[in-house]
Amino acid sequence: MRKYLFFLLAAMLFSSSSVAQKKIAVYGIGFYNQENLFDITHDEGKNDYDFLPDGSYRWNEMKYVNKLKNMSRVLAEMGTDVLPVGCAVIGLSEVENSHVLDDLVAQPSLAARGYKYVHIEGPDKRGIDCAMLYNPQFFTVNTTKLVPYVYDLPADSARATRGFLTVTGTLAGEDVAVIVCHWPSRGAGSYYRELGGKQVKVVKDSLLAENPKMKVLVMGDMNDDPNNKSMFECLSAKGDIEQVGADDMYNPWYNILVKEGKGTLQYNGKWNLFDQIVMTPNLLNKNGEKNFSELKFWKNQIFRRDYLFQETGKYKGNTKRTTAGGVWLNGYSDHLPVVAYFAKEQQ
Repeated sequence: MRKYLFFLLAAMLFSSSSVAQKKIAVYGIGFYNQENLFDITHDEGKNDYDFLPDGSYRWNEMKYVNKLKNMSRVLAEMGTDVLPVGCAVIGLSEVENSHVLDDLVAQPSLAARGYKYVHIEGPDKRGIDCAMLYNPQFFTVNTTKLVPYVYDLPADSARATRGFLTVTGTLAGEDVAVIVCHWPSRGAGSYYRELGGKQVKVVKDSLLAENPKMKVLVMGDMNDDPNNKSMFECLSAKGDIEQVGADDMYNPWYNILVKEGKGTLQYNGKWNLFDQIVMTPNLLNKNGEKNFSELKFWKNQIFRRDYLFQETGKYKGNTKRTTAGGVWLNGYSDHLPVVAYFAKEQQ
């Protein structure tokens, strides 16, 4: 058991009046935008031509192999600041298809952990989808569904974008649902992300209506910050635990951006925090409680490593991308990963 669970002393999670020592299992839940994880072959009906050997990125076998190696390194290290075994679940965006996921989980660092994946081919014109990695030692998949993003304006009906990958399963012996998102880009206008927030809230509410004990996590690249309307109002993801009502969600990233000025990607020298993991109230301890008899949120982090950043040049301190300005950098992503940790007392 110690091979798979990280135990904390009571002094870390419990007050001095609590039992002298308790065994606590901690589980990492992460999200990471893969920034164009494409293979080098054309998918029929998809606009993936830039990522072919004769495309604008000159995407070839060598670049693809290095991309897989780089992304698997980060994914394997996510959560290891707390858990040597890494994350139990990691949501992904910007993956092309099941082929790249087969190649990704076959990378030695991920294969050693036995990671599996959930992926459903979506309608995005470029061919990029959401997916979910999971370690079957900790998470068991029960159901999978791709809930479509639905436009409400007739003029938009011909457009197709990424749906909401919805996975239910068990974690720490409890019912957990994960909704992986990649909302419309900033270029599409805030209205479309607000529409996404409203639709995801409907998905979350339907899961809870069917099973009130379901603990729901919404994660993804929202293309909006925690204080934007799509997150704060439409999804009703609040930044203060004590203000989270029964119909709301909690967003632990709100104060990291608003009060600390930290984020997951930069634009014109300013940090944004588009990559978020938010949760339903049944995952929270309120009023200063530290009760982990059920699975509860403990803490969260933006995952940072020196190798994820540009070390020199004009963009020093920025995230080290795979390609920038038409130059292949053999980097990672324009986004940083995020991890949230959840704890439960072991009997």
